[in-house]
Amino acid sequence: MKKLIIAFFVLAFGTAGAPAFSQQVIEIEPGENVQEALQEALILAEPGSTIELKAGFYELTNALSLDVPNVTIRGAGMNETVLSFKNQISGSEGLLITSDGVRVEALAVEDTPGDGIKAKGVDQISFINVRVEWTRGPHPENGAYGLYPVESKNVLIDGAVVKGCSDAGIYVGQSQDIIVRNSRAELNVAGIEIENSYRADVYNNVATHNTGGILVFDLPNLPQMGGHSVRVFGNTVVANDTPNFAPPGNIIATVPMGTGIMVMANREIEIFDNELSENASTNILLAAYPREYNDPTYNPLPRAIYVHDNKHGRAGYNPDGAVKDLIAPATGMPVPQIVWDGAVDGVWAAFFGPDDDQAIYIREPEGTTFANLQFVKDMVLPWGASPDTDIKNYDGSFPSREPISLPQEQ
Repeated sequence: MKKLIIAFFVLAFGTAGAPAFSQQVIEIEPGENVQEALQEALILAEPGSTIELKAGFYELTNALSLDVPNVTIRGAGMNETVLSFKNQISGSEGLLITSDGVRVEALAVEDTPGDGIKAKGVDQISFINVRVEWTRGPHPENGAYGLYPVESKNVLIDGAVVKGCSDAGIYVGQSQDIIVRNSRAELNVAGIEIENSYRADVYNNVATHNTGGILVFDLPNLPQMGGHSVRVFGNTVVANDTPNFAPPGNIIATVPMGTGIMVMANREIEIFDNELSENASTNILLAAYPREYNDPTYNPLPRAIYVHDNKHGRAGYNPDGAVKDLIAPATGMPVPQIVWDGAVDGVWAAFFGPDDDQAIYIREPEGTTFANLQFVKDMVLPWGASPDTDIKNYDGSFPSREPISLPQEQ
């Protein structure tokens, strides 16, 4: 049976006449008519409310939505409170959030036909200890994104688990000031993806058994472009070995199986203190956007990249996709642990390297293998150009920026 309890707590403080505030707590447990009860709670909640979902299995048939600010949705744990959308008949995502100051924690969303939880155009969105999963495992008809904040500011994802997405498990797009930490992405096409975003810290995560572990992309023809200032550090990116199951035509469908960390057409990126191994294509791939585009404001090149102090294990032993077709024939086998395609802006940069503020700097432990494929130089010279594998030629550094600080954590 459904149980709906609304409790009001009033706290007065200070002297007589001092301000007071009230907090609404709405408790819901699974049972008959829970769809209506939960959506009603999301509509009628007041700012500052908490919606508490008791432990149990919630069978839902319609998408849920929240547009009330400063609401917390709290379950009893990511394996205790499970919202199942397996029999969803209307709507796409499981939960759509369009209001500021929302916190979702300690619950699971399973088997949505589209995205798991989407937040669009919001400020201060937090996902804490949330699981999103497609229980049948990797499948091209699974939803594209698990946790999906887009066009948002002050994004916090902490302690999440996401499995089975046909695009990206943890995806933050066209957003600003982002932290993704302490999370696990497994059995997705892309484990964690930061796309067309400004200022992100991605750290202390595990990305394993995806097609690609962690991606930092910038794409053309989007409302926010010019992605920059992303730090990827302290992550474990190992054994990303799931065949790419994205629908054909998507840019994510081009990611080779066995890619550890991939940076495409982005700038001011720092990759450090990560553990990378058993990624069959390569541990780190730095690449230009590979398709034609008609956006005159778009820069398709990776630039101002600093890769340093990572721990590298075996990589490049069974390359896939473009790594197999284009890179392995140039580098030989195994493909180096770090590969840069060598796409640069102009012939001058092809022969003398990019300007210092646009450079690719690599400062890794001794024995790390590397190749600059020199694609532009190879196209210019009539006899072609061989990859440059001397990692010492790329020694240098950029200063590390300050860590991201989010207002919801103050």
